[in-house]
Amino acid sequence: MTTRAALLETKAVLRHADRTWARWSCPSTAECCQLATTRRPPWLWPSEWAVLEEHLAHEGRALPPPRADGGCPFLDESGKRCTVYEARPFGCRTFFCHRVRGPSKHPGEGTDALLRRLSALNLELDDAAQPRPLPEWYEERRHA
Repeated sequence: MTTRAALLETKAVLRHADRTWARWSCPSTAECCQLATTRRPPWLWPSEWAVLEEHLAHEGRALPPPRADGGCPFLDESGKRCTVYEARPFGCRTFFCHRVRGPSKHPGEGTDALLRRLSALNLELDDAAQPRPLPEWYEERRHA
């Protein structure tokens, strides 16, 4: 698999995650994006980070500066809206928040199948690939 094919497949997985979770909703408090507070950052496969970087490049934006409040660096100034929403990682598309609204049973099987696809495509590209917390990816690129 080529890097370009992995990006395209990752984007397909992310779109499918949106469809899988379409019956659930988030109250949009950005509470889950307060990474220093929650200590629950999303973990990204290399291809997910590449999708974020590609999105920023397409928009002509640099990596944003870190937030003083420890929130996700991709939040807007108010700390309430995601500035990379279209390219947000898998973990940001699936709801683990106690405020989620929707049917009583979460789509566990569909979510697991998508995670397996993400894993397989990343491992096909690099058999040593591992997911890492978003802050690790961010800090590594910020200091590169």
